Amino acid sequence: MIATEIAILAAEPSGNINTEGIVTFFASNIAPILLAVLGVIFIGRASRGEISKVLTSSAIAIVGLAFIAGAATLFFVGESIIDLIFN
Repeated sequence: MIATEIAILAAEPSGNINTEGIVTFFASNIAPILLAVLGVIFIGRASRGEISKVLTSSAIAIVGLAFIAGAATLFFVGESIIDLIFN
């Protein structure tokens, strides 16, 4: 009885996860909202005269966006790169 329960628990999942849809959702909905929030924060700081903090934060945000863009590029181009290396 325990062996059949283990076999049932270890069965192959029947559905697939739409990872491309999830990535598209984040890229089209979540990222613009986060960028808008960053913009409001930067404008608020700049209006108070904290220009150096705004420039530092902006540089950090740009570097972060570059890392995200690099990760997205590897996500979409990664399979082609792997095929080039290993074939």
